[in-house]
Amino acid sequence: MSTNEDLINNLEWNNNIKNKEEKEVLARKIASKVKDGDVISFGSGTTSFLAVKEIAKRCKEENLNIIAIPTSNQIKQLCDYLQIKTANLGEYKIDWGFDGADEVDTNKWLIKGLGGALYKEKMNLKQSPVVYILVDSSKMVNHLGEKCFVPVECDLDKIEYVSKTLKEIGAKECTVRTVNRTSDYFITDNGKAIVDAKFEKITEDMEEKINEIDGVLENGLFIGYKNVEVISC
Repeated sequence: MSTNEDLINNLEWNNNIKNKEEKEVLARKIASKVKDGDVISFGSGTTSFLAVKEIAKRCKEENLNIIAIPTSNQIKQLCDYLQIKTANLGEYKIDWGFDGADEVDTNKWLIKGLGGALYKEKMNLKQSPVVYILVDSSKMVNHLGEKCFVPVECDLDKIEYVSKTLKEIGAKECTVRTVNRTSDYFITDNGKAIVDAKFEKITEDMEEKINEIDGVLENGLFIGYKNVEVISC
C-alpha cells in the first residue's frame, strides 16, 4: 500500500470521526458549491477531510478542474492522492474556502486548531472572500471556551514564558500538547509547540492580546471575521 493510501486509511481510522453522518451531510453541501475553475481554500480536520473526498468525487464525475490551497500537510497529501491540483497561498486569488471549527458561538466567533493547523487556517481565511465553516450540532456553544481550550502555537523555547503570560491575561489552566499522552511535544507543520489555554471568559480583544505575547506565532481564536459563514446541521 502506498504512503498516501496509508494516510487516508489512518486519518479515517485514527480520528474515529464523531457525528460522522452529520459531517457527511455537510461535506455534500460544500461539494455542491464547487464550480469549474474555482480556487478554493481547503480546511483541515475531520469535516474537511470528508468534504475533500466529496469534492474529489464530484470533480471526477463532472470533469471539473479546480485548485486547492490546503491548510495542512495532511490535506495536501490527501489532495495529491485524490488528484486535486494544489498551490501555495499567494499563488492564486482564492475564490472561496471551507473549514471546520471546534467551537462556534452565537456571534460566529470560532475556536479552531485542535488539530494543530491553526496558523495556515487563519492565513487562508484572511485571504478568502468567504469561508464556509462546517459544523455539526456538537460544535455550537453559547460562549467561546465553554468546551474547548484555546490552542496557542509558540516557539519551543518560549513554552514556559508563553504559559506564564497566558495566565497573567486570564487563562485558568495551560497545558503543553503532547503526542498520544506521551511526554513528546506535539509539533506543528511550522515546527512549533502548542500550549492549550483554558479561559472562563473570552473577550473581543483576546485574539490580539495572545498574539502580542513574545514567542507566539498564532492562536486558535477567530473573532469578528466578517467573511465567515456558518453552515450547520
